[in-house]
Amino acid sequence: MPPTESHFIGGAWSRPASDERIPVYSASTEEPLGAVPRGTPADVDRAVAAARTAFDRGWAASSAEERAAWLERLAGALEARIADVAHTIAGEVGSPISMATSIQARSPVAIATAFARVARAFAWTSEAGPSLVVREPYGVVGAITPWNYPLHQIMAKVAGALAAGCTVVLKPSELAPLNAQYLAEACLEIGLPPGVVNIVHGNGPEVGEAIASHDGVDLVSFTGSVRAGRRVASLAGAHLAKVTLELGGKSASVLLDDAPIEKAVTHGVKQALLNSGQTCSAWTRMVVPRGRLDEVLEAATRAMASLPVGDPFDQATRLGPLISEPQRARVEGYIAKGQAEGARLVYGGGRPSGPTRGHYVEPALFAEVAPAMTIAQEEIFGPVIAVLAYENEDEAVAIANGTVYGLAGAVWSADGERALAVARRMRTGQVDVNGARYNPEAPFGGYKQSGIGREFGAFGLEEFLQVKAIQR
Repeated sequence: MPPTESHFIGGAWSRPASDERIPVYSASTEEPLGAVPRGTPADVDRAVAAARTAFDRGWAASSAEERAAWLERLAGALEARIADVAHTIAGEVGSPISMATSIQARSPVAIATAFARVARAFAWTSEAGPSLVVREPYGVVGAITPWNYPLHQIMAKVAGALAAGCTVVLKPSELAPLNAQYLAEACLEIGLPPGVVNIVHGNGPEVGEAIASHDGVDLVSFTGSVRAGRRVASLAGAHLAKVTLELGGKSASVLLDDAPIEKAVTHGVKQALLNSGQTCSAWTRMVVPRGRLDEVLEAATRAMASLPVGDPFDQATRLGPLISEPQRARVEGYIAKGQAEGARLVYGGGRPSGPTRGHYVEPALFAEVAPAMTIAQEEIFGPVIAVLAYENEDEAVAIANGTVYGLAGAVWSADGERALAVARRMRTGQVDVNGARYNPEAPFGGYKQSGIGREFGAFGLEEFLQVKAIQR
């Protein structure tokens, strides 16, 4: 494990301003895994100064080819650490080791590689009549990232910013910060110029707010809750910094009346319960034709029962614990509220009999859910699926669009063109048609209260760029 007692500032392990530490605990055993510094605004000041110096002294002026080459070297250094990263995240977050390896540890490598490709192919200049239009790096980026897909979300911001020519001050989540130290170690190994990437550990009210409110930060990129996103936007707005937000979701998987039920339901359950449902884009609402409701519930019950809950380090486990005891209490509160409001609990919802420690909860399947119920409106961030029945296609679309969120979704039909037509009617940032594969170069982000801006691909790169018109 790389050093955990230090921040990473100016290309070196950096002694924190305070001796206070934040302990990090295992989600599955509740045992301590280590501790990171409890950062202060003084630490943020040093990191922002280092990032500004790196920006001004060459990184912003480097070529797209040079930055792409650095990203590829960074991807290679992270790839060499896949086993270590997966093991660390399985401990911190509780992600099953199979998923922690294939997604949590491998996707940061893929993201860095994809942004290298995007940077090389991107149209950095264009023409508007007699004017030359030039895209230039925005400046110093403050990146504040969540705990559920920690290094994945870190690289979504860091790789995009670096590809654009920006420098970064990163605050990882204090609930799962240890994996970020591997990024620092990788930066050291490849000799990334000092100050291009800086990492300051700490909690949101101290370090996160210091980054968002810092007048040396030009752009703040935040992923987290709607409540925290509003706070970040308010603080950054005081000095008119640009803000991009990737917030919550309550995504719907819409099964049309000709959908392949077994395939759609099985795929939908696995997607919704990935990472024990702690996924912002999870399809936690299954919107189904009333005439096929019983068939859907039977298939969903089978799919849930096929996903073993247990030790994240067991290769057979498919559902690990939730991140913390407060998160489990939150999820159990929603399960109780669903029943109190009249939804029928079809499967699960209790605590599994196996584990004696850790923040475990069984996946829960609800039927007879009305669109206005709390479990159909609010983001639970746990392994809970609400099944909502509809009478016709227009009602299905209305249910899908009937929340304050708009991050992701899915449509299933035997007729691909029909599914595509429904996908176009959904007010959401991404829609998968008939189980299409995830594309790391497609833009990711939300409508409505799911956020502002996009990540990944050319659209994600553009978030980190200013546009200059030069009249000739």
